[in-house]
Amino acid sequence: MIVRNKNSLFTIFVLVNFLLYFSVLAQPKSEVNMVDDHPTLIIDGKVYPPFAYMSYLGEERYYKEVAASGVHIYNIPAYFGERGINSTSGIGPFRSPIWIGEKQYDFSSVITDFEKVLNSDSQAKAIIRLYLDPPLWWEKKNPDAASHLPDGSTFRQCFASEKWRNETGEVLKDFMEWLSKSQYADHLAGIHVAAGFTEEWFYHPQQYHDQNPVFISAFRAWLKNKYNNTAALQKAWNDSNFNFSTALPANIDEVEKRNDWRNPDKEQNYVDTYGFRAELMVENIAYFCKIVKEESHGNLLTGAFYGYHYFVTDPRRGHGALAKLLDCPDLDYLSSPNDYNRVMGEDWPPMAAVKSVHLHGKLWLAENDTRTSITTLLKDQSTGIAPPGMYEGGVWLGPEDMETSVALLWKNAARMLAYGYGGWWFDMWGGWFSDPELLTVISKTQQWDSEFQSSANIDMQPQVCVFVDEELSFWDASYGSLTNKILSNRYALAKAGTPYDLFLRTDLEAISSSQFRVIWLMGMLKLTEDEKLKIEAWRKQGITVLWTNGNKTVIYERDGREISMDGKLNWPVSDLRDIWKKAGVHLYIDTDDVLYVGNNWLSIHTVDGGERTIEFPYNAKVIDPLNNKILADATKSLRLKLNPKSTTLLRVNYLK
Repeated sequence: MIVRNKNSLFTIFVLVNFLLYFSVLAQPKSEVNMVDDHPTLIIDGKVYPPFAYMSYLGEERYYKEVAASGVHIYNIPAYFGERGINSTSGIGPFRSPIWIGEKQYDFSSVITDFEKVLNSDSQAKAIIRLYLDPPLWWEKKNPDAASHLPDGSTFRQCFASEKWRNETGEVLKDFMEWLSKSQYADHLAGIHVAAGFTEEWFYHPQQYHDQNPVFISAFRAWLKNKYNNTAALQKAWNDSNFNFSTALPANIDEVEKRNDWRNPDKEQNYVDTYGFRAELMVENIAYFCKIVKEESHGNLLTGAFYGYHYFVTDPRRGHGALAKLLDCPDLDYLSSPNDYNRVMGEDWPPMAAVKSVHLHGKLWLAENDTRTSITTLLKDQSTGIAPPGMYEGGVWLGPEDMETSVALLWKNAARMLAYGYGGWWFDMWGGWFSDPELLTVISKTQQWDSEFQSSANIDMQPQVCVFVDEELSFWDASYGSLTNKILSNRYALAKAGTPYDLFLRTDLEAISSSQFRVIWLMGMLKLTEDEKLKIEAWRKQGITVLWTNGNKTVIYERDGREISMDGKLNWPVSDLRDIWKKAGVHLYIDTDDVLYVGNNWLSIHTVDGGERTIEFPYNAKVIDPLNNKILADATKSLRLKLNPKSTTLLRVNYLK
């Protein structure tokens, strides 16, 4: 009788666990798969336009507006701790904390957000943006796992602490278990793991010179893995006094800055410090993404902010290991805001080499936090979150008129459609897009991504390719100004009359050069022997090569000539256009407007407007999709009159 009861209990135990396991497996599956060589978002077996909506304050009336526009994916903010995302501005958290004590949780903020979303949209799918920075009580209880500041105080987490990582990981598992058993499980699509300064896996400035012994120990282990033996370390650092037991991270929190590049014979310790810190961030992202995948049995999306090498040029932030993160099997997508040079007439590219992201099978999602003429201030929309005088000027203000606002939103949409990536409309404080004209942009972007299928058209592919080194800023003793001078060529590139592809230096061997007429090695201080051989091979193929290092640009022309231009690091549009013409690159326009071309889309963003002539390298059928009007049945040249402060988006079909 006793044995039979034990067997019965065991049977019940197995059955309960089977049912729990099956309930997780039955959860809707969200994934990113390659379809026709494009990373594609698939939920419940259905292709979804990769566009979403998010607001920090989350009001139902705005959820209802975007739902009516056809958007059904929502980003929901959630916080383990009770501290704000910006540790220098004093901003407060946007939600109450989840992790309120040891094995004690308060999920009420998540419940409230789900209820708001589902009351507004029964078709909703949610991605939770989960901020992993710890609560204050945890920091006080675990000073050994916090960052140690030079004055002896602690600050939040130490990113090298296994204790922080493991305990936070356990909380993440508990959170996901609750989600899987909740009534919201069917509406959950993914977890966006976030941490650090402004949720973007930056080191908080207070953490620049973390002196926690576990941080130093992790750095020494990283050095040993890189150099293998003491002799190699001492040679690289040009100092016989260091070994794997005494090496210390460089003090990157120094006040004085130099306006030059670091000396590789004397300052390799700085470069190694940045390399370690960047890879540490990537390891943390991968760690938490793996938990999400394992706990959801692969059913949930994972994503993070990372890889800002094309805009954030201060190496102390920790973004210099994107290439390593792209090899993470548990990561589905990456994100950044658009370039913050938020003016009319300029390109706002993502902050990373999106083509490399796609090459490795990851989806790119832009954060379109675009200010409009109806953008409000945080202090006017909430109480107790914005510190007095903060978030009130500069980039937090939108344009003065709706005409400009519409043009900027269309520019966001055009770039995503033309270059094959997605994003979310980030309505930070709510109401930024609450206007029929702005909602039309959101609606049409969603509709056209589903309605129009891109065709393989080699003649529409870019003939200019740019490679950038994400570790360039590691060598910049100015903490970013020299790096920015080189990378700010991104603005001229967008206005030179033709599209371009952007890849990481580490993908150079993986890219076929057959479609390109120009290849620009932009910001590579020193070339490897293999890269020198590549240049010679490209020249033999008739490709013009530019190499910009820290002091000059060398042009290797396809006729064999070599032109060295000392001090030439930043190029005006007219100079680039001349090089493109000489190299045989097709130019669609000859004016300094922002141009996007790709995936059967062509867009012109202009400040002044006026007559424009578009030249196609093939016979094209040109359609105005907004007005459903055919502008040309078959043409190689199209003349348009553009309005001032406008973005024109055209559908271009290749005709054989």
